[in-house]
Amino acid sequence: MAACSPYGSWKSPISSALVAESGIRLSGVQVDKSGKHPDRVYWSELRPAEGGRIVVCSKDGDSQPTEWTPEGFNARTLVHEYGGGATFVHSGVVYFSNFKDQRLYRQTSPDAAPEAITPADSGWRYADGEFCEKLNIITAVREDHGVVERAEAKEAVNTVVAIHPDTQEQFVLASGLDFYASPRVSPDGKKICWTQWNHPNMPWDSTEIWQADMKPDGKGVMEAHKVCGGDDVSVMYPRWSPSGELYYISDVTDWWNLYHVTPSGDHVAIAPQEKEIGNPHWQFGTTPYDFDADKGVIITSYGMELGVYDMGSGKYHTNVDTGFKTHVYLVMGGKGCAYCIASSPTQFPCVIRVNYATSKTDTVKSSKEVPVDTGYLSIPEDVTFPTAGGDKAHAYFYPPKNKDFTAPEGTLPPLLVRAHGGPTSSCSSTLNLNIQYFTSRGVGLLDVNYRGSTGYGTIYRNKLRQNWGIHDVDDCCHGALYLAGNGKVDKKRLAIDGGSAGGYTTLASLAFRDTFHAGVSHYGVGDLEALAKDTHKFESRYLDTIVGPYPKTESTYKERSPMNHVDKLSCPIALFQGGEDKIVPPNQAEMMFEAVKNKGLPCAFVLFPDEQHGFRKAENIRKALDGEFYFLGRVFGYEPADKGGEIDIENMD
Repeated sequence: MAACSPYGSWKSPISSALVAESGIRLSGVQVDKSGKHPDRVYWSELRPAEGGRIVVCSKDGDSQPTEWTPEGFNARTLVHEYGGGATFVHSGVVYFSNFKDQRLYRQTSPDAAPEAITPADSGWRYADGEFCEKLNIITAVREDHGVVERAEAKEAVNTVVAIHPDTQEQFVLASGLDFYASPRVSPDGKKICWTQWNHPNMPWDSTEIWQADMKPDGKGVMEAHKVCGGDDVSVMYPRWSPSGELYYISDVTDWWNLYHVTPSGDHVAIAPQEKEIGNPHWQFGTTPYDFDADKGVIITSYGMELGVYDMGSGKYHTNVDTGFKTHVYLVMGGKGCAYCIASSPTQFPCVIRVNYATSKTDTVKSSKEVPVDTGYLSIPEDVTFPTAGGDKAHAYFYPPKNKDFTAPEGTLPPLLVRAHGGPTSSCSSTLNLNIQYFTSRGVGLLDVNYRGSTGYGTIYRNKLRQNWGIHDVDDCCHGALYLAGNGKVDKKRLAIDGGSAGGYTTLASLAFRDTFHAGVSHYGVGDLEALAKDTHKFESRYLDTIVGPYPKTESTYKERSPMNHVDKLSCPIALFQGGEDKIVPPNQAEMMFEAVKNKGLPCAFVLFPDEQHGFRKAENIRKALDGEFYFLGRVFGYEPADKGGEIDIENMD
């Protein structure tokens, strides 16, 4: 029988140690399109226990997984800094970009030593590669940092290149713009397509897809021309069908949908709907659709659900039941089977194999086993709520859940509002033990997809333009008040937290609004000017769109920077900060801490001297999580069931 105990005081098996216990992170699902190994699937594993090393693995049918990447190698690229797309396979050979030297390597078998196929000490990085058998070349995005090191340019130079794997010769196929992605050669080796864009655009703003004829020797292109995009339209992920026809994703109708360029030149929407296929291009290597040449169908992931489009009949259906809710990194294998990474509110991400005709689903690799009974897991509720300006915003609400406890009748739980990072990103319903840590102890959590988040169409995504620090803040505040107004949570115990860009939203909410009674910032951005002045090429003009062109709108940056308004912080605050953080210097957090301390308000400042922008050491992840819960308990008057999470809190008697 469940015991009765106040919200916040419930004993939970989901400890901070369990949260910090690092499961692997899965990405980069691929199959060998040469047909040499039709039942083999490849994927990449980021292994925290090995210092974050990324290892390429494979599995044939029902055999045991095989590791490819030997010790001393790390299949990770730094193109755009965020990487992705470091690996590709062809004819049983694995090609990968190595983290330490950023050279491209090929590996002919799991036991073979990787062989470098690009020059050393060039300053070149590679991503989004693919092997073209017809021309015996590799096409890839190349990012040249050597020009910066030699003081020949102020920022890295990006191009599309052809690489001869045997001679190591390289030939530039497309150049002159700031960014490129998705270079893909047609099956007959005669055409190539790619995505391109310029500053100040990000890849979800205004991009173009181009096409050209390949020279017969693969060393250049002819007749390059724009296919689509531009003029504030975002296009991405161009691919050739097995018959050599071009497909791509576009938001020309407000939603990222799939399109087909017919032989007559028409652009036809494939299964058009008010759902999105694909995600914002923060990283290379994601695959939101693929072709089954044998069956004549396209496998899609609109709204992250599996769908099947018959290219012959034009019929589309979504009755593929895998038992999971989200599906990403989607590729087609042989025998009518697709592979992807799938997850749900009760299941961690897994590589799965699914027969899309029968829905038979097998788990190929799990990132982590669920360590507790589902009776301790809160299932998120989709929430749409009114916000400022007569608009609407979206969130996932996780009510308190613990099979061992109930709360006294007539009481309501505290609420923690969470602001995701990005900010052009989104939170999902995938199982997250950090969230379950709070809900299993009796604290509700609202994970907000504020205006500007992805997955809700272009109009919603673009609402953050010029409005970062306004719409995100308003939506977090209105979401909390909506739940309180509907009797879901205690209106006198509302808190907010977030990290990095989400930390900025947290600090801005505390400085410029009076909705919350406590806040917790994890390495939150406090100074927008500092962020605009010192960041890498990919994001160097990002704030132009979501805040305003800098320095032209310098006054706006100053107005929206919480660090410039520490006098307005008027509620308890805890700040967790890395001592080696180059994005958010520790002195920003210290200044805000001192300002609140001098006002006599409860506050805490926890510095991890050897951490950077984001906490990676298990002991620090634990201290930050336990410390946050302890801080909120002291402020909101609940007694945590577990001891050992205490942190020093100023002005707290």
